[in-house]
Amino acid sequence: MRILFVSPGYPPKVGGVEYVVKSVAERLVKKGHEIVVIAGEPRSRKLSKEFINDVEIIRWPTWSPTGAYHIPRRMSEFEKKLLDLAGGADVIHIHSFHAVFTVLAGLKIGEKRSDRKLVVTGHYHGGGHTAFRDLLWSFWRSRVKSLLGMADVIHCVSQSEKRRILKDYPEFEEKIVVIPNGVDEDVFAYKWRGQESNYMLYAGRIEKYKKLDEAIKLSKKLNLKLTIVGQGPYKEKLRKKAEKLYPNGVKVKGFLPREKYLETLANARYAINLSDREAYSIFIAEALAMETPSITSKTIAEALGASYGLLEDGSNIFILKSTQIHNWTQIVDMLTNSVYS
Repeated sequence: MRILFVSPGYPPKVGGVEYVVKSVAERLVKKGHEIVVIAGEPRSRKLSKEFINDVEIIRWPTWSPTGAYHIPRRMSEFEKKLLDLAGGADVIHIHSFHAVFTVLAGLKIGEKRSDRKLVVTGHYHGGGHTAFRDLLWSFWRSRVKSLLGMADVIHCVSQSEKRRILKDYPEFEEKIVVIPNGVDEDVFAYKWRGQESNYMLYAGRIEKYKKLDEAIKLSKKLNLKLTIVGQGPYKEKLRKKAEKLYPNGVKVKGFLPREKYLETLANARYAINLSDREAYSIFIAEALAMETPSITSKTIAEALGASYGLLEDGSNIFILKSTQIHNWTQIVDMLTNSVYS
């Protein structure tokens, strides 16, 4: 089977969607499928091609102010290249409703395709992450609706994402298949050892909507340090806020080597992610896979289907204790049998 993925970016670009596409694509190649990914690339003005772990990556230049929007440059050339790639694919899988690059690609392919299967995964947060982006969604929703109408399968990564899509697009319920994200197999080699630890850990994109300001306040209330691992446009502002909110209580670091990150997570008292704009949280899934207790928003608790209780501080914050977490090989088997077949 030849599968074309369309993604707003691809590693080394950091992001949840990029990680998901890479994780699925590389495992599909190992199963004998031919995989091509066309991904946005804001750091370049010209197309580039490469193979990474036998996955063919085509990077197309995009205009991505503040790391958002991801608008393809040289639009007519982009459409031609896209249709050439789609013409040789058995399945086209579009990732993210939150990028112009991917939604426009899906609409163009949807208009021209014949018997090729069109799959869309929204990674849907329900709107934009700023007041301005939310305003843009009043227009963008109609584009997403058109894409959903063309899709053969709408893949959701959680029941809560499904509910979010049905709230805005109830007419497409019969197309929806729910298969969660996975975690890398190496996570299961680690077990929680942080019962006496003095810190909580957040890892991922550093964006304002992740509510890291609230995580800092909560860590201070619980008399725990907070380690923040990641990159993102809010990093420097957050660092300055941390100095005021909790002097000497917060460490903000770049991404760690894999083994060091997993050790840090296994040794944390808690993992924490208070964002309420998530389709799924792979970071929290990794924590729960190694049984590290996790403090989250209700949105994340529901997305992971975890058992939880309210944190004993009078707030609407939840502590997650356990849930079933799958590795990516298992998830790829589910996708192959239920989505791509």
